Parts: sequence; C-alpha cells; structure tokens
Amino acid sequence: MSITGKKAICLYFQVHQPFRLKRYRFFDIGHDDYYYDDYTNESIMRKVADRCYLPANKVILDMILKHKGKFKVTFSLTGLAINQFRLYAPEVLDSFRELAGTGMVEFLAETNSHSLSALRSRSEFETQVAQHTAMLKEYIGVEATSFRNTELIYSDTIGSWVAEMGFKAMLTEGAKHVMGWKSPNYLYCNALNPRLKILLRNFVLSDDIAFRFSNRDWSEWPLTADKYASWIAKLGTRRELINIFLDYETFGEHNSKETGIFSFLEHLPSSILKKTPFRFMTASEVADQLQPVAPISVPSPISWADEERDLTAWLGNELQVAALDKLYSLAHKVARSEDKLIRKDWEYLQSSDHFYYMATKFFSDGAVHAYFNPYETPYDAFMNYMNVLSDFEIRLNKLFPDTAEQNQISRLSLKAEEQEKTIARLTAELDKLERKTVRSREKSVAAAGKNTGAAKAAPKKTSVANAATKKTAAAKAAPKKTVASKATANKTAATKAAARKTGASKVTAKKAGAGKAPAKK
Repeated sequence: MSITGKKAICLYFQVHQPFRLKRYRFFDIGHDDYYYDDYTNESIMRKVADRCYLPANKVILDMILKHKGKFKVTFSLTGLAINQFRLYAPEVLDSFRELAGTGMVEFLAETNSHSLSALRSRSEFETQVAQHTAMLKEYIGVEATSFRNTELIYSDTIGSWVAEMGFKAMLTEGAKHVMGWKSPNYLYCNALNPRLKILLRNFVLSDDIAFRFSNRDWSEWPLTADKYASWIAKLGTRRELINIFLDYETFGEHNSKETGIFSFLEHLPSSILKKTPFRFMTASEVADQLQPVAPISVPSPISWADEERDLTAWLGNELQVAALDKLYSLAHKVARSEDKLIRKDWEYLQSSDHFYYMATKFFSDGAVHAYFNPYETPYDAFMNYMNVLSDFEIRLNKLFPDTAEQNQISRLSLKAEEQEKTIARLTAELDKLERKTVRSREKSVAAAGKNTGAAKAAPKKTSVANAATKKTAAAKAAPKKTVASKATANKTAATKAAARKTGASKVTAKKAGAGKAPAKK
C-alpha cells in the first residue's frame, strides 16, 4: 500500500546533443587552437531538431494544453545542448521556453558540460552545476530545484554533495545489483543525508520504449499506449512511484516517425490517466508530496549505461582512464586562467561523450556504442582526443610555464628536507635525555635499597655522579652524603676501639677487613 495514498508517474527526457571534434589528420598540434567540426555539428543539430526536438515539443505542448494541468513532464537539458541550440537552432530553444511557461514542465540541474567531474573533482563538479543552473535561468527562465547527474551517475557521496548544494531530489538508476530485493517503484533518500530524496528509474518500462519499440522481433511488438498503460496499472496495487526516463531523441531520431512513436507519445497521457491510478508529477512534486520508504545505500558509483549499470562505458579500459586522468591533471592550471577561450575549451573537453567513444565493449552494449560513435575504432577516438588535449596543454603551458611550478616544488622539497633533519636531530636529543634520566633513576633506586655496606661506597659513586651531572642531580645526591658521614663516624669509633686491643687483635681485624671488601662490590 502507498504510504501517502498518492501514486505518481514521472516522465523524464534527457536532451543532450554531443558535438564533434576535428579529426587529428587535419589538426596541426601547437598551431591550431580551434578544435570543433562546426559543419558536422550544425548538420547533426539541424537534422535532430527537425526530426525530434521540434515535433516532440509540439506534441508535449498540445498534451499539456489538452489535459489542463494533469499532464506534466521533466526535462534534463544539458549545457552543451543549450549552446548548440543557440548557435544552430534557436527556434528549439524558443519551444523549450514555451514549455517552461506552461508551469507543467520542470527542468533539472546537472553538470554544464555533461561531464564526469563528480568522479574526479568535487570543486569542478560544483562549479559546473552552478554554471548550468545559471544557464537554465538565463535561457529557459527557470530555477532548478532537483538534480540529475551526467548519465544518472550516482553514489552516496555524490548524493551528499548534491544535498549540501540545496537540491531536494536527485534521479538515478534502479540498478539490480543495488536494489536487491527492493523495488525501484518507491521514493528513497540518500544514505548520508536523508534530506535528499532519491528517485529511481524503472529501466524495464523505460527501455520498452527506448530500445524495444521498433523491434519487430520483440514479443510485445507493436507497443501501443493502451498496452503500456495496462502494464503500469498492474503495478498500481502495490507500488506508488514509477519513473520513466528516456533519451528525448527516442522520439523521431532513434525511432523514426514512421514507426508510430509520435502517435504513441500523443496517446500515452490519456491512456495512463484513464486506465491507471497514477497521476503525472514532476521530480520536485514527488519530493514534496511523497515520503521516502528507506535510505538507499550506493557506496560505489552507478549509472544507467549498459547491462552492468556501472562506469565501464566511460572508464572500462586503460585508454579511457589515461585520457580522463590527463584531462584533470590540467585542472589546476585552468583554474588560474581567465582566458575565455581556455575556459570554453576546458568545458567542452570534459564532455563524457569523448570517453564513451573510446569504449571497447562488445555484444549488445557494443552495438549501442557503435550507434553513437563517429569513430571507426576506440583507438581512433583516443588518438584524436589526446592530440586535441596535447594542443590544449601547450596553450596552458605558454600561459603558466612549468619552470615556475617546478621551482616552487623544489623549494617545498628543500623545506621538507630541512624539516625532516630538524625532526631527526630533536628526536636524537630526546632519546639521549631519556637514556640519561633512566640511568639517574636506576642509581637513585639502587642507593636507597642497599644495606650499610653499600652506603659506605656511596661517597665514591656520588663524587663520580657529581662530576658528570647537573645541579639537580647533585641536589638529589645530597641526602646520600649525610648517610656517608654517619658511616665514616662509625668507622672512626671502630678504629679507636681496635687500637686498645693487642697487636694480634689488630692483625685479626685487618684480616676481617680484607674479608669484607668483596661484600662492598
């Protein structure tokens, strides 16, 4: 049963348009600092805008007006997509602003560059999120209150960062290896900061539309809005939240108009509203109106990519790891730069698509990668990216030569060595002092525990100690002198008594004295 009595269905669409870099065959490292294939980027954007963005936005707007507040959707519009709309398809940006004006559409915040910064640099991650929220406000006219990280990448730690940034909800994948026996069809919260609500994508229902809609070999083909709504209705008796998250290019680009995908989208709201107990909500509305059933623990990052739902789509081989590490090794220099072109290139070079093209995965996942990949091989993608990155590094080094940094590092190293030597010297002196203190204590204990014969030997030891120790040690030895004086007086009295004896007695006394000598030792 639902905790709140409310049942919500959320439709989310990712709007992201990758851009193409120049091929390294036509790239002069060290002399060409413009990295983008403008002709290809404009051609692709115009094609996708005409096939997908403009007609799909029109269907969404018509459905919002038709259902008068009962149909709502949520978009994740990347910063790279916004920039390309501004350059090549401004009418698409206008249509998104029109959708925002209805009040029935929410726009999620994310990293501006659709980057993997959350995996390498928290400061860069937070900087990009701030840039993206500013872009949404400037170009769409909305304030983002919920969050979607690049490719739904999420972990407990990343979620806690997002909570600290003030967002109320975050989307991620309902991955099998994370969920176990739990259902993704409920609202959860972050394990480290429960203030952040976690909405989990139902990947089965999502992929039915995204990957299986046009598959004639699928047992459920053809998929109609009524059939889809009937599946959702079966979940209504025991589930309270269903999150359907798709690439927006599913409509018209990945599935052409001829497949009936726009007709499906047009009839879906009516079918769900009529045949199911679910009502359409945005991510922030879900966070406000539903209660989480439990925290969800995700110690290692997950994503919505591939069968594994992990990071192997971008960090699954040595090429990808080397490229990403090299990129973020330049972050400290970029942070010092105020050059606008440097900052722009830095943002574009962080796009996760560059690393996606380097994947070496096979079978079903490999087919998906190949569909989006403009390169013939992963190695071609790697070489092209690294050549561009090398030129970018040359430009940074001209602004911030390595010699200055190396000199600073050398100074720090020398300072560290001096500190180590000082610590070693002080440690040696401390050890010496401790050994001296131990010896002094041992002598004091030995002197206090000896008998009268040991007390007679005390003056000799005391005189040696006085020659080797400080005034404090001499002050401690003063009581020993009093004991020694008494022993001397006793010895004098014994000598006078012995003098009154016969000569034979003196000889006997000497022998007896000789016999006592070993006892003193």
